[in-house]
Parts: sequence; C-alpha cells; structure tokens
Amino acid sequence: MSRQPLVSVITPFLNAEKFFEEAIESVIAQTYNNWELLLVDDGSTDASTLIAKRYAQQYPNQIHYLEHPNHQNQGKSVSRNLGIDKAKGEYIALLDADDVFLPQKLEKQVAILETQPQAAMVYGPTQYWYSWTGSQDSQRDFLGKLGVKPDTLFDPPTLLTLFLKDGGIVPCTCGLLARLEVVRALGAFEEAIQHMYEDQVFIAKICLQSPVFVESGCWDKYRQHPDSSSYIAIRTGEYHPRKPNPARRAFLIWLVDYLSEQGIKDAELWRFLNKQLRPYRYPLIYRFWSLIKDLIRAVKPKFRNKYSA
Repeated sequence: MSRQPLVSVITPFLNAEKFFEEAIESVIAQTYNNWELLLVDDGSTDASTLIAKRYAQQYPNQIHYLEHPNHQNQGKSVSRNLGIDKAKGEYIALLDADDVFLPQKLEKQVAILETQPQAAMVYGPTQYWYSWTGSQDSQRDFLGKLGVKPDTLFDPPTLLTLFLKDGGIVPCTCGLLARLEVVRALGAFEEAIQHMYEDQVFIAKICLQSPVFVESGCWDKYRQHPDSSSYIAIRTGEYHPRKPNPARRAFLIWLVDYLSEQGIKDAELWRFLNKQLRPYRYPLIYRFWSLIKDLIRAVKPKFRNKYSA
C-alpha cells in the first residue's frame, strides 16, 4: 500500500486501570505505523488518568490525553465526540479501554477502504474474548456472526434493515474503521444517548446514508467481564440482549424520529422497525404471546418423549 493516511484511534476511559495498558499497547503494536491515539478521560478517579498521561508523555507525537472541563464525567458519547472533534486522521477507529486490537487491524482495514473509495466504513467479525482470564475460559471464545456475505459492499439501508431483523449481527465498535469526514458530517455520536445503544445509533447513521464494506477478517477482541457496562446494565435490568428493555426502547424511538427527520421512506426498513416496536407499543399482547410460546416450549419435549418411546 503506497499511501499511508493517518488513522485516529479514539479510546474513552473511566476508571479503566485494570485493562487500560493492554488496550494502549495493542495500538502501539500495530503493523501500520501512521496512527494517533486519543485517550479521552471521562472523569476517572483511579490510576487510569496517570496511565494515560504517562503514555502521552512517552509518545508525544502519537498519543494524546484529553479530558472534559474540570475533569467531569460526561458519558461515552460526549467523550467519543471530543476525540472525534480533536482527531486529525483521515480515518477513525474506536477502541474501548478494556478491549484490544490485533496487530494487523489498521493495516488490513485501511487497505480495504483505500480500495473501496465509495465505502464510508468497513467492519468485520469480532472475537468475544473470555480466555483473557486463563485456561479455564479458553473454550468459551467465539467469533461474532456477520449474518451477511463477507467481503461485500452493501448499499444503504440494507445493513440497517438486517440489524433490525437480527440484533446479533450488529458489529462491535472495535471492529470498524470509518472515514472521519463522513462521521463528522453525520454528527458523530448522539449525546442524548450515552450509556447503552450509543454504538448502534452511530452505526445506524452510517449504514443509513452510505455504502459499507463487510470484511471476513477478525482484527479485534471484545473482552467479556462482569464489570463491563453491558454486564452491569443486564444486572440492573436496564438492558437484556433478547428481551424488551428500557435501553432498546430508547434506541428504537430515536430511530423512528431520525428516519422521519431524514425523510426515509424505505418500506422494508420501516416494516422491521415497526415489528421491533410492537413489544413496547402493545406490552400486554407481547406478554400474553410470550407466555404462550413459553408454554409450547415446555410442553413439546414431553410430547416428543412420550411418542418417541
């Protein structure tokens, strides 16, 4: 690859000392050298602030420390937007402070966007990473499913429609690389949505307006641990990956408003969006049918065993 455009890697962090250095080192270890790392402090009170400042001093030309006024905590979306505002790269990558890039992440994905000029973003499958704990979890790792034909360019709004059909194929933020110009033009992250689904809002904006290339390579690891924001939200009831929950309701309502504001008329997209909204619009009916389905699941094995004996 003859051209070496600058890539801005944006890492917000809040009390991330346990895994932070490993995330930073995974950027330093990249085979692609033309990168900058923006470490955005979201009001940390542990040693992660000192860790970030130490790396910024050690690599002053590539690693930069950012914080909000008065060291405030303002949330993931605001923190990522601060990084996007200060970024100088042609491309941006997103890395949470507990995840890691594999060494060829930037090299491989920059090469794809350089040969796919119409694509605003590229992403691939991410490794769900349990084995960081040691051998006891070595068999639990798995590759996130793509749900689409890999190494393919998809026109809008195809991917967004598919994401509504199957939320399990939405890419992880660490799995993507996007053009900074497009991200800024679309308004980057929605600061009204801070804690959960902020990544899906960001991805939805891009997939709705621009072609996206889906690749087959895996270049990142999404660490699974009980202190992550997703696991905490599951424990508090704010989020559930397979059941209606307040966080998803907020995302779907945002999406309805956004599609309306953008004048999007795509019938299939609206059909699947309205289908996703049914449990929230008609909660009693949803609960009734959920009970019926649970009853059928419970009865089926009994009949199967009775008549197969």
